[in-house]
Amino acid sequence: MKALIVSDTHGYDKNFYEVIEKVGPVDMVIHAGDLSGSERDFRRELNCALMMVTGNNDWGSMLKQEELFEFDGHTILLTHGHRDGVYYGTDRLIYKASEKGADIVIYGHTHVPAIEYDEELGIWAVNPGSLSLPRQNGHQASYLIMETDASSEVHFTVNYL
Repeated sequence: MKALIVSDTHGYDKNFYEVIEKVGPVDMVIHAGDLSGSERDFRRELNCALMMVTGNNDWGSMLKQEELFEFDGHTILLTHGHRDGVYYGTDRLIYKASEKGADIVIYGHTHVPAIEYDEELGIWAVNPGSLSLPRQNGHQASYLIMETDASSEVHFTVNYL
C-alpha cells in the first residue's frame, strides 16, 4: 500500500495538487495539520482515503487534534505536534504513540522533514516537512511517501518538489 504524507500547506495548495499529480495513485493521503481551510477542497478533490488533523493555524476547524488509525497492519497516531514540543525533539510524541499502541507517529509543525526510528520502543516518528513554507536548509517543499511491502513492512522516503 502507498500513502502520501503532507503537512503545513497553510492554504497554499498549488504544490499539494502538483504532488498529487506527480506521485500518481495512492491508497491514502495523510495531512498533519495547518491546512488553513483547505480540508473541504481536499475531501472533494481526492479519490482515496484521507486522514487530517488540525494544526495551530487551523482556527475554527472541525478536525480533531489527533487521529489514531490503521494502515496495512500498522497503527498510526497522527497529530500536528505543536502541543507536544516537537521543536525540542520527538520523545514526548514517541511515548504518546507507545501509550496509544501506535508503531508510527506522524507530525508536522516544524516545517522540516524527518524520519526517526526509536529502536527501544519500535516506533517511527516521521514529519513530511512543508509543501508551502519549508524551513530546512535549501528551503525545498517536501513530502513523504509511506509504502508497505508484501510482508507489511513499512518504508518512508522524503521527496522534494
